[in-house]
Amino acid sequence: NGAMQVAQRATSVTGHTSSGYTTVDRCQTWLSVLGTWTLSKDTDSPEGFSSSWKVDCTTADTSIAADSYFTAGTTIEGQDLQHLKYGTSAAQSVTLSFWVKSSKTGTYMCELFQDDGAVKNSITYTVSQANTWENKSMTFAGNTGTAIANDNTTGLRVYWVLAAGSNRTSGTHSNNTWHTTTANRYPGIVNLADSTSNTFYITGAQLEVGSVATDFEHRSYGEELALCQRYYERWDKSSVSDRHMLGGGWGGVLVGQMFVKKRDNATVSFLNAELRDDGNTLRTITSTIAGDRHFNLYASGQTFKTGNLRLTSGGHIAFDAEL
Repeated sequence: NGAMQVAQRATSVTGHTSSGYTTVDRCQTWLSVLGTWTLSKDTDSPEGFSSSWKVDCTTADTSIAADSYFTAGTTIEGQDLQHLKYGTSAAQSVTLSFWVKSSKTGTYMCELFQDDGAVKNSITYTVSQANTWENKSMTFAGNTGTAIANDNTTGLRVYWVLAAGSNRTSGTHSNNTWHTTTANRYPGIVNLADSTSNTFYITGAQLEVGSVATDFEHRSYGEELALCQRYYERWDKSSVSDRHMLGGGWGGVLVGQMFVKKRDNATVSFLNAELRDDGNTLRTITSTIAGDRHFNLYASGQTFKTGNLRLTSGGHIAFDAEL
């Protein structure tokens, strides 16, 4: 979702003060006690793109606490990174390229964080002109010291660093060096949280093997949506009809199937969702359970032969298997 096309959860969220996924799919924040933000999918974008992810400061923090930080980015499964050969002498370099626009000029950083070994590598880049789209690229050396686990857990996190306290900025920074020293992570970066006039946009984000940034690989909306649904899938009243048919059930349970197989067993959440049993009577959902493809919806004390899921105004049901 590097072109920021898909935003299943919402197109805008205000009052954001914590870590998590909120708007544009696969775009995550890691945020600890550092300002208040509005996050949104925006139409402001460079030529060749239609969308961007916008970060807008709404409550400033001009005196950052030592352990506060704000980074934005994405997380990649370990099994999708085995071709990088990390942990061997043949470890591959990767190039990160993206378009960025910020109201605040100065020194920023991008960082690769490897959960295996808690090792990190950050590289600086400069926003030269305020409120102007600029294309950036940087090449990270492969990590010869620590392998990435070959499974569906976190392999690498890609961070755009927006602000941090002294615990992460008081050391000495060395571009493109794998290390484990927290204080050496982000010395010299800007504080995007120091004014409510500050905004930051990103789009066209691409991570690829090698030392050359190639043209962005555009995919159709349908392809991007399916790739995002491996991690998060949401049905809304506007996108799935009021009554979504489910398979036959027994003893108070209706069995359904997600559109896309998930990374892992999903967590189910819902709002304004009800079950209509085979007698056309509305029943309240009392509990849920899900695997990586199928899910059960329960209505206590009911027995279903067939049934439907009914989403009322503003209703949705979501399946979350995010990293």
